[in-house]
Amino acid sequence: MLQIIIQGRGGQGAQTAGNLLAMAFFAAGRQVQAFSSYGGARRGTPVSSFIRVDDRPIRLRCDIERADAILCFDATLLDARLLAAAGPRTLIVVNSAQTTAHFADTLPAYRVISVDGIAISRRRGLGRIVNSALLGAFARAIEAPSFEVLKQTLTEEAPKLHAENIAACEDGYAWVDSQLQKAAA
Repeated sequence: MLQIIIQGRGGQGAQTAGNLLAMAFFAAGRQVQAFSSYGGARRGTPVSSFIRVDDRPIRLRCDIERADAILCFDATLLDARLLAAAGPRTLIVVNSAQTTAHFADTLPAYRVISVDGIAISRRRGLGRIVNSALLGAFARAIEAPSFEVLKQTLTEEAPKLHAENIAACEDGYAWVDSQLQKAAA
């Protein structure tokens, strides 16, 4: 079973990203469980989206205590509370202008891939809406769902700016692909 936490702040689109990712996994024929948690219903407060993915029905009904992967929309949220759900094998994809090497120095116990989702989104005409860029990056990092399924889900479910969202998703995917190619070389 793959267990994912998406952490963001109200207004950043973490819940929307969680819903889109869950839909993409479901479209790929996987069993999915998705739920969210948020504090005060206002912009800027921390929000979390939780996703479980498996090939069999998911009967587990509790919070995710140990994530296989974390998508963090804001590097300031990489604090003790979120990192408590991460183990040495947890992959963390973080939205940040800081490099992956920076996080290797500041969080040496974790596998972190940094992607500048805001720069990608602005370049693609989405402003500060980073969902699609981060979903593409995350899908490449965890190698699921396939890019084609994710692209189809965005095409069908993104509320607006379909071409821009697809382009940002492609750029996020390509960014992480290039980072992983460099690391393997």
